[in-house]
Amino acid sequence: MDELSLGVPKPVLERLPADDDVAAPDMQEAVAGWERHLNDAIGEADDDQEAAQRALEAIDRFEERYRTYDELVPELRAWGQSPIYAIAWRTLYADVIAQLYEHDELAEHLERERNVRLVQDGIRMRDP
Repeated sequence: MDELSLGVPKPVLERLPADDDVAAPDMQEAVAGWERHLNDAIGEADDDQEAAQRALEAIDRFEERYRTYDELVPELRAWGQSPIYAIAWRTLYADVIAQLYEHDELAEHLERERNVRLVQDGIRMRDP
């Protein structure tokens, strides 16, 4: 499986406050770390199915973090705080997930792995 390439979308960086010199590098460093971790995990996998399982585990974590930031936005607004950073990180997680699905070779295996999980979950739910 080909190596993954991830990045921080320019629109996410452009929405950050102009006077903040920390958030953009933090995001870029985080995405570079995720990319390294995913490529290492995929490279260590025995086959494409195992690689997809590892990538899907990362996607599950990204989706969980997305939900966390999504829930934080209205709370910040209720307290009179700016939700700009929560919105930026939420958007970043969603975009990274989309980037993973844009990798044709990986996307095909991700869909198969998601379907396998759905079937396994359904079987477990029906077991007495």
